[in-house]
Amino acid sequence: MSDVRRLTCIRCPRGCQLEAVVEGGSVASVTGNGCPRGAVYAADEVCHPMRCVTTTVVVDGSPLDAVVSVRTAGDVPREKVADVVRALSDVRLTSPVHVGDLVLADVCGTGVSVVATREA
Repeated sequence: MSDVRRLTCIRCPRGCQLEAVVEGGSVASVTGNGCPRGAVYAADEVCHPMRCVTTTVVVDGSPLDAVVSVRTAGDVPREKVADVVRALSDVRLTSPVHVGDLVLADVCGTGVSVVATREA
């Protein structure tokens, strides 16, 4: 039995409206994509969704703010997003913090690091 998933592609600014036909746990076909990236996005999103995680981390001794924004340096599996946020809730940095500084390596065993996105 097939299932149709409707998605909005986020691989480029066009935002194509995609329809992915899922059969047997994999994407059998994709329509609506204006470029090949849309088909790849649909297959990834249906079969193995990934997300970039952004949050804040406490900074001790910061003259500007008590927190600094951080993000994963790459995408992590969607099912690990809550685990990543929980892991970061215990992290405390010491000022000064610079954009790109490593905050947490290999977060939750994903192979992805978390980096600062702001000075503090």
